[in-house]
Amino acid sequence: MPACLPAPPELAWFKSSYSGANTTECVECAHVTHGVLIRDSKDADGSVVSVKTGAWRFFVEGLRQAHPTVSA
Repeated sequence: MPACLPAPPELAWFKSSYSGANTTECVECAHVTHGVLIRDSKDADGSVVSVKTGAWRFFVEGLRQAHPTVSA
């Protein structure tokens, strides 16, 4: 799983539903062909984590089961 790749600038990034306007812990995600890219919203030019589609679905489903109000 590559973790230090620069993200292509044309991606459509979206913030986590748990990110607020004044929080210090925000992540952004972008859908790509092989899965999802994740980055720190305060460091848009920093490192990006790549997660395969199946792993992302497993993660989101786990969140939904633990917290039924999650809409990732």
